[in-house]
Amino acid sequence: MAGSQWELPPELCCRPMASVALTGLDVTYNAVHRAIWDAFSANRRADRVPISFKVLPGDHEYPKCRTKRTSYEWYIPKGILKTGWMNKHLNLVPALVVLFYELDWDDPQWKEKQSECATKVEIVRTSLQGRNTKVAVVLIQKKTPLPPGEDLVASERASSLCNSCDLSGKSLFVLPHTDHLVGYIIRLENAFYEHAQTYYYTEIRRVKSHKEFLNKTTHQLLFVRHQFKIAFFSELKQDTQNALKYYRTAYSLVHELRAHETNMLEIKTMAGFINYKICRLCFQHNTPLDAIAQFRKHIDLCKKKIGSAELAFEHTAWMSKQFQSFGELFDEAIKLGLTAIQTQNPGFYYQQAACYSQDRKLTAGGVCPAPDPLDTPTGALDFYGQRPWRQGHQSIDPPDPEKERTGILALQVKERDVPHSELIIALLSNAVAQFKKYKCPRMKSHLMVQMGEEYYHAQDYTKALKLLDYVMCDYRTERWWGLLTAILTTAVRCAYLMANVKDYMTYCLELLGRASTLKEEQKSRIQKNLFKVLKNEVPDPEPECDPRGASAGAALWKDRVSLSGSNQFSMEVQDYVPFIQCKARFLAPSFHVDQPIRLQVFLRADCPHPISFNKLSVSLSNPGYNQWCVVESSGQDNMCLSPGKTSCFSFNFVAKTQDVGKKVEITGVELMLGSGRWLFLSWRGAGGDAASAQEALQASRSSRPRGYGSEAWQEGDWNSLTIQHSTMIISRVPKISVQLSHQPPALNNEMYCITLTVQSQEEGVARDVRLTAGLKPGQDANLSLATHVTLDSTQVCDEGDPALLPDIPLGDLNPGHKVERCVYVRCVSTGPRVFLFHVAYSINTSVDGQDINCNCHKDETATIETVEPFEVSAKFVSTKFEPLDRVVVDIPFVLMTDLLSSSPWPLLLQSSCLQLDTMKTCTPQPQSQLQQADTSLNAVCSSLQVVLQTGECASECFCLQCPHSADVSAAVATGQYVISWRRRGKRGSIQAVYKLPSFGRVREPLPVRYHIENRTALVQEVEMAVRLHILPGAEQQMLYNYYPLMAGYQSLPQLNISLPRCPTANTHTLRRFLPQRIFVKPQGRQLDEASIAAA
Repeated sequence: MAGSQWELPPELCCRPMASVALTGLDVTYNAVHRAIWDAFSANRRADRVPISFKVLPGDHEYPKCRTKRTSYEWYIPKGILKTGWMNKHLNLVPALVVLFYELDWDDPQWKEKQSECATKVEIVRTSLQGRNTKVAVVLIQKKTPLPPGEDLVASERASSLCNSCDLSGKSLFVLPHTDHLVGYIIRLENAFYEHAQTYYYTEIRRVKSHKEFLNKTTHQLLFVRHQFKIAFFSELKQDTQNALKYYRTAYSLVHELRAHETNMLEIKTMAGFINYKICRLCFQHNTPLDAIAQFRKHIDLCKKKIGSAELAFEHTAWMSKQFQSFGELFDEAIKLGLTAIQTQNPGFYYQQAACYSQDRKLTAGGVCPAPDPLDTPTGALDFYGQRPWRQGHQSIDPPDPEKERTGILALQVKERDVPHSELIIALLSNAVAQFKKYKCPRMKSHLMVQMGEEYYHAQDYTKALKLLDYVMCDYRTERWWGLLTAILTTAVRCAYLMANVKDYMTYCLELLGRASTLKEEQKSRIQKNLFKVLKNEVPDPEPECDPRGASAGAALWKDRVSLSGSNQFSMEVQDYVPFIQCKARFLAPSFHVDQPIRLQVFLRADCPHPISFNKLSVSLSNPGYNQWCVVESSGQDNMCLSPGKTSCFSFNFVAKTQDVGKKVEITGVELMLGSGRWLFLSWRGAGGDAASAQEALQASRSSRPRGYGSEAWQEGDWNSLTIQHSTMIISRVPKISVQLSHQPPALNNEMYCITLTVQSQEEGVARDVRLTAGLKPGQDANLSLATHVTLDSTQVCDEGDPALLPDIPLGDLNPGHKVERCVYVRCVSTGPRVFLFHVAYSINTSVDGQDINCNCHKDETATIETVEPFEVSAKFVSTKFEPLDRVVVDIPFVLMTDLLSSSPWPLLLQSSCLQLDTMKTCTPQPQSQLQQADTSLNAVCSSLQVVLQTGECASECFCLQCPHSADVSAAVATGQYVISWRRRGKRGSIQAVYKLPSFGRVREPLPVRYHIENRTALVQEVEMAVRLHILPGAEQQMLYNYYPLMAGYQSLPQLNISLPRCPTANTHTLRRFLPQRIFVKPQGRQLDEASIAAA
C-alpha cells in the first residue's frame, strides 16, 4: 500500500463547519459582488459563526443523490465508511445554497427580473434534486430599505417574489450595498447559520430513521457507519456534546465487529478515526483526562490486533500513527491554554510513536521484492482500511489466495522504499523539543542518542556525530559509563566511515580509557587501529559496519593517507576520559626565592599494550620557566608508558627575584604521540579529566590524607595523588631580629617614644637597610589624620608630620652588628592603633650554583592604645560659689577649673595659663595655694608643681569680671586654659580668697557696709529704708550695725532694694550679690592667770 495510507485524511482532522454555497456573484468583474464576497470570506474572527462559504456558478452540478433505499432485507454492506463521504459533506454538498440577485423594489422592469430570478432558483433546485439542501435568495439593492411595515410596495413585491420562486418569507433577504455592508453581512451569516442547522438536523433524523430496518446479523457495519454519520452531522451542526456521545457509541460498536485477517485493517482504521475524533472533542471540552483515558483504552484494545504476520509492519506503522496523532492533539491543546506537566506531556507520545516506527523498521527488514498489483481501476479505495485487490470483500477467506499472496509481497516491497529513519528522526525531534520544554534532561539525552543512531543508519554521519557529541558530555558528567561506551562505539563507526582522522582518534582514546566497558580483546583491536592511524596507515574497518559503507570508508582513508597536508592534530582531553591519565603538582604550596622550585608530572596508561611518546612539556603562567619543564626522547629511544603503571617526571628551576610575591600556575601539560602522524594531547591546568574529580573525592573519603612531597606518593596509589596546580614565590627568610621597646598605653597629645633595635644574624653584609615606620596602612582613614610620626624629639609633631615615614636609611649592617632608632608618635585622638615597622635590605646568595640578589624584609607590628591623660572641666560660680548660668557686666564672678587624672602614669603639671579674650581679672595678682604667678593684661598664669596620681584631681579658680560691650545680651568668649604637663611631678593645691568679714561675735556690734554703685548712664532712684538718688557712675554707701544675739551660722537681715523708675528690674539679681549668712562666735571672757596656769 502507499505510504500515505497511515496519514489521517485532512477532512477528518479539520474542524467541521456548515457548508454554504453562494451563487449569482461575479467576483471577477463586478466590484460590488467582490466587496460582498470579501465581507464574507476575509478577516473571519472567532466570534463569527462557523460557516464555510464557497462561490459557485448558478448551474453548478452538485453530487447526484442515490436512490433512497426502502429496505435493507437483502443488503450486505461492503465496508464501514466510504473514502469520499466526509469530503462530500464538508465541501461538495452544501447545507444551503444562496442566490444573489440585483433587484430593487422600485425597479421599472420588475416583472421581467422577477421571472428571471424565479428561473435561476429553479435551476438551483434542479441541480440539487433529491437533496434536502435549503435554498435562499438575497436581493442586492442600492437603497437602504425602510423599516418593516412602512414600505407597502416592498411588502407586496416581496410576497409576489416568494410565490414565484416557491420560497418562504424566511428565505428571502435584502442586502443594501451601503457603508454598513459588513454589518448586514454578519446579520445574513446568522440567518444562513440557522438554515444550515435545520438542514443538518434533518439529515440526522434521516440517518436515524434507517435504524429500524437494520439487524445485527448482517448489518453490523451499518450500525457503526450510521453512528459515525450522526456524530459527524452533529459536529457540522456544532453540537459537540451529542457528537461526542455518538462517536463513543460508534467506537463501542466497531470493537463489537467480528475481527479476522481480511477485515482487521479496516476495523483498526475506523477505530483510529473515531478515537481521533473522541480525543479531539475531549480536549476541546477541556477534559484532558478523559482524552488520555480514551487513548489508553484505544491502545489496550488495538495493540494485539496485529493481523497477518507477513504484514506485521503495518500494525506497528498504524500504532506509531496513533501515538503521533494523539501527541499532536495534546500539543495543539497546550497551545490553546492547556497546562501539561513533566510526567504527562506530548513528548511521551512522540517517543512511543518513534519506538513503534523503529519496530516497523526492524519488522520490515526481511522483505523480498515482487510485482506491484495494487492499483485499482479507479486509482483509489472505495472504503477506508480495505485492500486494493479485494475491495468490498467481507468474508473471512480471501477470494483469490494467489492474488492475496502477491498483494502481500507487493506491500512488503513498497515498505522497503519507506524512509523509516526520516520518520523516526522527525518523531524523536518532536519528542526532544517537548522534553526540553518541560525540563526533562535525561529523557532528552536518551532520545538524542536514538536520533544519532538513526542518522547513522540513514548514513548522515555528520549529524549523527553532532548529536552524539552533545549527549556524551552529559553522560560523562553523570558517570553513565555503559551508555557512554555504547555511544562511543557508534561514534567511532561514524568517524571511520567519514575518514575523520581527529574524531576517530578522539573516540579511540576514550574507548581505551578506564571508563570504557569494552572487553580487553576489543580494546586491543582499537589500540592497534590507533597505532596505525598514528603511523599514517589505514586502520581496519570497524565491526558491524555496512560492507558497502566500510569499503567506501577504506577508500576515503587511503585518500587521507596519500594527502600531503598537515599531519599534526591537537586535542584537549580535559573533558574526556582518555586512556592516558595525567596529574601535575608542585611539591609545596610556596617556595622561597632562594630555594629551587620542584614540579612533578605523573602519567598512567590504561590501554592493553604499552604506548610510547616523544615529548612531554609543561606550560607555566610565566613562559620564561617553560624551557626547564620539557623532556624529549633522544633519537630512537622513545619514552614508554606501561599498562597500569604510573610514571613520574620531575622538573626543577630557580625562580626570578622579580617574581617574589607572585603566583606561578601550571596552565597546561602536553604529550606528543605518533611517528608518521602526530597527536598532541593537551590537559588544561594541572591535568585531570572528566572522571578524576569524583575518583579523587572517593579516594579522600576512603584513605588517610597525604602531605606534599615525593615521599607521600607510592607506586600504584594513583587516586590518592592530589593536584597542586599553583605555588607562591615568597621572599627569602630574613636573618635579622627586630625588637621594639616602649611603655604603653600612649597618652593623648604626648610625644610617645618607641625604640627600635635591629640586629643582623646574616653571614654576609646586609646592604641598604631601610626602615619604614608609622601607622600600618589599611586602618580607618581618620586615624591617619590623627597620628603623626617623627624622628626629631626636640619638636612637637603637628599636622605637617606624616602618619608613616617610609624608607628611612639605616646604612649597611655587618654580621652580628645592631642599630637603634627612636621613633616619636603623637596621637591626637584616643583608641587602638597598629604601628608597622618594616625593615628591608638586600643580600647576595647562591641557589643551585646561580648567584642571585635577594631582597629580604621583616615586619614587626605593635598595637598601642591611646588614652586621655586627664579630664578638664570648668564652671562659673558667684563669689559665694553659687552656680551661674549667666554673668552680669562689671560684677565679679569665679571661674573654677578641675583636672581629673585618668592616666595610669603619674602626671607632672608644669604650668597652667588662662588666656582671656574679652574677660578681665578682678585682682592684679591672684593668689594660689601652689605659687603666685605674674599677671599681664590678658593672661592669668600660674607655675604649678603638682603631681597627679591616677584618679586624683587638681583645681584652680580665677576671679573674673565681664567688661562693657555693645550687646549686653550676647554670649561672651572667656578664653583658653592652657596646661603644660608630662609624666612626672609632685602634688599641690589651690587656695580661694573671699571679700567678706570672716566672722562676728555675740553681743558685740557688727558693722556691715553696703556699696551701691550706679553703672548706667541714667540717674537711678533707689528705695531701701530711705529713698536715694544716685548719679551715673556715682557710689552710695549704707552702713548698718548689727547686734548678734546667738552664736553659729546666722542669717543676715535681708536688704530690700527696689528701683521705682524700673519696675521690671529683677531685684533677685541684685539680691544675689548680697551676703546672706555670717558665722558668729560666742562671747569671750577674760581669763585670769590662775585659769591659764591650770590649763
